[in-house]
Amino acid sequence: MTALITRDELKAAIDAGTVTVIDALGGEYYAKQHLPGAIELLAADVNAQASTLLPDRDAAIVTYCSNPACPNSGQVADRLTALGYTNVRKYREGIQDWVENGLPTESA
Repeated sequence: MTALITRDELKAAIDAGTVTVIDALGGEYYAKQHLPGAIELLAADVNAQASTLLPDRDAAIVTYCSNPACPNSGQVADRLTALGYTNVRKYREGIQDWVENGLPTESA
């Protein structure tokens, strides 16, 4: 099971520029709004795109999707871990929690 990260920990890491954030929703959801600096990576694309998008397998990576009911972030995190990424965590509460707490988002 992937380790979790809290909203406050994630915000601090984003502000410090010490984390790569992965939006596991993609498509129109990503275009409409995503966490600051997040890159889009769907579970189906992890095998083909991970080494290009995420060249450092030891870098801090956090995946998220919409809310705790959404399985996407866990699927991406599990796949990255299976590919040898060593510092992957999941923001289980997702973008719904981020927005409800008044934190900034970006759009494509």
